[in-house]
Amino acid sequence: MAVDPATSPAAPSPLRQLSDSFAGVFEKAAPSVVVIESRTAQGNAVSGLPGGLEFFFRGPNGAPYRAVPAPDANEADAPPNVGSGFILSAEGHILTNNHVIADATNIKVRLQDGRRFDAEIIGADDRSDVAVLKIDATALVAADLGDSDAVKVGELAFAIGTPMELPYTFTFGVVSAKGRNLGLGGHYDEFIQTDTSINPGNSGGPLCDIDGRVVGINTLISGINRGVGFAIPINTAKGIADQLISTGRVRRPWLGISIASLEESSQLRQLFPGVDTGVVVRGVEPGAPAQRSELIPGDVITKVDGKAVALASDLQREILGKKIGQSVELEVWRKGRTLRLNVLAGEHPDKFVRASVRAPRSGPDANKPLPVPSSPGVVVEDATPEVLTRMRIQRRESGGVIVTAVEPFSAAAAAGLEPGDVITEAGGKRILGKKDFDDALRDMSEQRGILLLLERAAQKTFAILKP
Repeated sequence: MAVDPATSPAAPSPLRQLSDSFAGVFEKAAPSVVVIESRTAQGNAVSGLPGGLEFFFRGPNGAPYRAVPAPDANEADAPPNVGSGFILSAEGHILTNNHVIADATNIKVRLQDGRRFDAEIIGADDRSDVAVLKIDATALVAADLGDSDAVKVGELAFAIGTPMELPYTFTFGVVSAKGRNLGLGGHYDEFIQTDTSINPGNSGGPLCDIDGRVVGINTLISGINRGVGFAIPINTAKGIADQLISTGRVRRPWLGISIASLEESSQLRQLFPGVDTGVVVRGVEPGAPAQRSELIPGDVITKVDGKAVALASDLQREILGKKIGQSVELEVWRKGRTLRLNVLAGEHPDKFVRASVRAPRSGPDANKPLPVPSSPGVVVEDATPEVLTRMRIQRRESGGVIVTAVEPFSAAAAAGLEPGDVITEAGGKRILGKKDFDDALRDMSEQRGILLLLERAAQKTFAILKP
């Protein structure tokens, strides 16, 4: 039977199909989105972040986006801090940012259908900025979680949240980049970057794909209305949330090394001419899992369990993907040889260990004038028991030289050498005493300088000394 074109319904235009797809994202994702209102015992301020980055709680004037009551006002009368989140499970678990609820004494959650509930904090992780709340409610719509590893740069991205106290605001853009390491002092993981319009109040809300699946938690912006926002990948957040729900805390695998990538430092590349790419072990922390292995400062890690690592973030990502107690095989370049070393991943301690500790001048020589150093601006003495006692250094190994003085603004100062450092190796040669060190300095390359292995406050590390 022939169909009359005049009476048959017209196919929707591409624009109408696109419009319907966008509307479908909101219809699917919005019922799981919640508005989070929190009050604190004091007027909290949100800590600033480096490089112009800000939490979404910061307003257009740069001040924290939270009302501050008048001096004579009752705290209960002050407007609440407002953020976003989304329902993780039908049992009432809600995923949001830690900074949305940090220091809160009273938290309320409002659903799209208007219902309001008191919320309790199940767990919060400052390092990743992830927190899990729980409400006692029924008929909840849990978010559909996507796979952030499968997200591609250029894909459409959608945000739902409460920017400027405007609940269930829906915006769209694209995924601008993946794996952004923002250099936030090691406290945060890598981010998804998006140009989707997100503003103060979007914190903790979902970043969704075209199918309405959550692929990230909106967390940071680089200024207001700049089109540069950052979301925690949902795969990362889900793993952390699972730990918070089950134990109330997050356990992370850890090797206990400080690192730098060859790709990001031309100076390091000059010192390791035999290897093109990899991550240099700058130091090994005392008592860390790496200290119980054969890994030493100056090693260049090129692979983790057979997977190549070029950047420090690559190595961090691979280690974070391991289990605590798991044996990890590291392929290492050391002095022209390729080695395979095994390290057992330990549990990261609750407190971070400083990468370097300055040894103060002490003992009977503390108030004496510093000796006049010779080039390159460092004075050393043999690591005899008498000198160790005088410098108040506890050490079991023999050999090496102790740095007793560093000339300000010298090459040694630029290398980061400090009084109390024990130099054990220079230019790949073991240092047994001052004569060995002087010989190594005479052989120092003017182009590359010399690599010094040293001990500082029981931690093994290295420094690059250039003439």
